[in-house]
Amino acid sequence: MNKATRSAIERATQQGRKLLDEDFSSQLEGTFDVLRSGVIAPAGGAHLSVRQRFQRDKIVATIEHKRAAGTSATEAVTDYVRDAAFTTLNRFVALKMLEARQLVQECISKGERSSGFREFCGMAPGVGLLPDAAGYRLYVESLFDEFSTEIKVLFDRRDAASVLWPKRQTFEALLTIFNAPELSEVWGEDETIGWVYQYFNSDADRDDMGRGKRPPANSRELAVRNQFFTPRYVVQFLVDNTLGRLWLEMHGEHSHLAQYCQYLVSAVDEPLRARQRKDPRDLRILDPACGSGHFLLYCFDLLLTIYEEAWSAEDDCPKSEATGHSLREDYPDLAGLQRAAPKLIVEHNLFGVDIDPRCAQIAALALWLRAQRAWKDQSAAASDRLRVRRTHVVVAEPMPGDDALINEFAANLNPPLLRDLFKKMIAESKLAGELGILLRVEDGIAFELSRAREQFVLQQKNTGFLPGMEPEKRQGSLDLSGIDDHHFFFGAETTIIGALREFAETASGSASIARRLFAGDAAQGIALIDVARSRFDVVLMNPPFGSCSAPAKKEFDRSYPRTKNDVYAAFVERGIELLHPRGRLGAITSRTGFFLSSFQKWREEVLLPKAPPVVVADLGIGVLDGAMVETAAYCLEAVL
Repeated sequence: MNKATRSAIERATQQGRKLLDEDFSSQLEGTFDVLRSGVIAPAGGAHLSVRQRFQRDKIVATIEHKRAAGTSATEAVTDYVRDAAFTTLNRFVALKMLEARQLVQECISKGERSSGFREFCGMAPGVGLLPDAAGYRLYVESLFDEFSTEIKVLFDRRDAASVLWPKRQTFEALLTIFNAPELSEVWGEDETIGWVYQYFNSDADRDDMGRGKRPPANSRELAVRNQFFTPRYVVQFLVDNTLGRLWLEMHGEHSHLAQYCQYLVSAVDEPLRARQRKDPRDLRILDPACGSGHFLLYCFDLLLTIYEEAWSAEDDCPKSEATGHSLREDYPDLAGLQRAAPKLIVEHNLFGVDIDPRCAQIAALALWLRAQRAWKDQSAAASDRLRVRRTHVVVAEPMPGDDALINEFAANLNPPLLRDLFKKMIAESKLAGELGILLRVEDGIAFELSRAREQFVLQQKNTGFLPGMEPEKRQGSLDLSGIDDHHFFFGAETTIIGALREFAETASGSASIARRLFAGDAAQGIALIDVARSRFDVVLMNPPFGSCSAPAKKEFDRSYPRTKNDVYAAFVERGIELLHPRGRLGAITSRTGFFLSSFQKWREEVLLPKAPPVVVADLGIGVLDGAMVETAAYCLEAVL
């Protein structure tokens, strides 16, 4: 996109945010007795309907949940308003993008005059007669419900950010903004949602957070101060020389991918190093600071070609670790593979982590839209498209901080081993919201599992004792009663997630809201642990730079003594740890690491011995929109 188009998106996003922020703040105070100062009335007023009382309970429970994580009363209310405004804006932007792709009938562009709503009223004539545009809201929310089966993170109406709905005057003003002529072409572009994400926070917001003057006070400041959209050519350069290079080394220089990767760097006098082939479903790509998912979107493009080429290969077709079969065995005809590929890519190949919860909405939506475009290119009817059940976009946030709920949930986990494991997960994840993937949370969990496994084996050896004659358990040892299968340990994650889902659904009223928030946070925490315990073929990043947030400084300095002078250097160090041997890392960061003496240990103790550079492009200033930093883009390859 050119500068004029990006500026138009920025103006529209900022105007939309201002409208929604003012509207929602007014509704909180005037209807629900929740003030921006953080003061919340003990109970709702007599003017509230039964539905509004339930909505108020949901809002208050969400604000209290934020406070339990250490946020002040004022910050908790401000954060709720910001979440509600962001979610509402993203939903309407998503509907505009879905309209442009003909994935939904006209529903938002003309508001109540949209053809989709007129047809809806034709099937239910009374809907159009409801006061205050309630019928139109019902129609739009029915669309949300339909899309939530695949993009729950954005369209789930149980989300507390969905309680508030813009007043008619606000909604009509939003339509005017979205329908501006200078925006007419942006709704068909995949990257539009990424620019909306970047521009939701203004330069004034970043300046208010002390950008360039002091370390970030918290994870939100770290995230907002480092929201810089990666230009497409940089994305292509890094992906071509990581994922593209890996595939060429597996399939040779005559691979179809060679023509697609226009930024691939190859030495004229140096042949490709051969690499053992993999089934495409086993290729794992991680962006540990994923933002709107720009790297993952271009990886999707390459992976479409990779899947077809792997299927067409007549010799050396490896079997997938996921199914135990080759692509040809699982998909006997090419048309079947092409139909499955978009779903396979999202569900098997692409992983993202970010400390900003809003990224989960944006990146998940972007990947889903990309999958839909792939099916559209195949001329696949909507009924023939497979449902994308999940993405691997993870919000790095601390697990729940409510001790009462932690103990209540843990007390009902069986076998008892899981109680200890879950509480260990909670303890290890306290700084996840500040450090994200930099937190080596997997180390503590691995020790807990190892200790439990040793005790389990010991218990198996002691089964020959007569009842009442078993060796007495020492105080502090794990209770392993109820575990009868050594392989149960590998299913611990699935078991806990299932228990969380049941826990969230077995309560009513405000208790149900609190439990659902608890379960959502815990599930994200477990997903982060799962990513941290995995290894990847490719790691791609445009990481934050500068100082880490103040609450995490002590742990950060302890964990990264060689790279603690700048967060981006630590991200590179951590990314190398997460690679398979000969895996590749691509990054765009400040260029300072390659020559300043303060980065000497990073160069000599991290890069050169563990993953020396294979490609470096010194890009200089003006590459990242709005960032005053001289950059370099480079690719590293992990040693065997």
